[in-house]
Order: sequence, then C-alpha cells, then structure tokens
Amino acid sequence: MKIKLDENVTTGVVPALKKFGHDVQTTIEEGLTGKPDNEIWSATQLEERFLVTQDMDFSDARKFAPGEHQGILLLRLHSSNQAAIVSRIAELFENEDVETWKRCFVVATEHKVRVVRR
Repeated sequence: MKIKLDENVTTGVVPALKKFGHDVQTTIEEGLTGKPDNEIWSATQLEERFLVTQDMDFSDARKFAPGEHQGILLLRLHSSNQAAIVSRIAELFENEDVETWKRCFVVATEHKVRVVRR
C-alpha cells in the first residue's frame, strides 16, 4: 500500500510500516509541514496514497466520501504520544487486513476499528 503520513503522526511508525512492505512517504520529508489541509490532500491524491492522520479536519465524510479517494485512516487515541501511536499503528497493520481499507474511511481508537466503505 502507498501511504502518506500526516505531520501529526510520528515518523517513528515508518520502520514498522516498511517492515510490512508498505511504501511510506511523510508530509515532513516532502516539505508540507504547516501547509493547509487542501495542499496535503492534493499531494496525497496526486500520488494515489492512503492518508494516515490524527487531524479531525479529514473526518468529514461528505467532503472525503469513501470511494472517491485512496483512503484515510483517522487515529483517535486518548494518548497521542509517539509510543502510543507507533504501537497502535504497528498493531493495526500487523493484525488487520489493511488492503481492504483502500478507498475507505477508517477510524481507529485504542480498541476499535470502524471501516466506512462506499
């Protein structure tokens, strides 16, 4: 899966995602830090990448309707420290069939995953 990490997701997850065979780019390495969401979204879609973010601005299903993009994983963790993010993302990508998340809107908490399909 081609993935883009938003700046609010620690780059500490990159090794785990690459270990599972994913092609990962970050907004940080692309110079998109601090850029408006629409620029991040445009770059993500242009590159046909699945966005991993904690930014609630990407939670509007009307604006980011499943089936009309490459997919979004919205992390909603009580603790958003780097260790918690790395742990949860590694757990998700190891235990879930993430390939089925393409073109979906996915919300993950510490204990649940909700996948919204078209």
